[in-house]
Amino acid sequence: MKFRTVLLLLTAAVVAGCVSSEEQRARDEEKCRTYGFTKRNDAFAECLQRIELDRRAEFRRRSEFDDWGRPFVVYRPIVVAPRP
Repeated sequence: MKFRTVLLLLTAAVVAGCVSSEEQRARDEEKCRTYGFTKRNDAFAECLQRIELDRRAEFRRRSEFDDWGRPFVVYRPIVVAPRP
């Protein structure tokens, strides 16, 4: 019973953090409106684009490999002797 309760609470916490793409777009549009931009012009579109680019850059920064998990390339030269 205790395990089911913990599992239910954990699932609820994970689902509560999810945001649909429509909700994210609405939040981004609201943020641009608070900056003073109005819909349907180039400045508003640029504001939305900058928010999305910042979000992608943050995702890339968080998902970089650490020193221990970084893939590595093994370099082993192969010497080929010329034929006589």
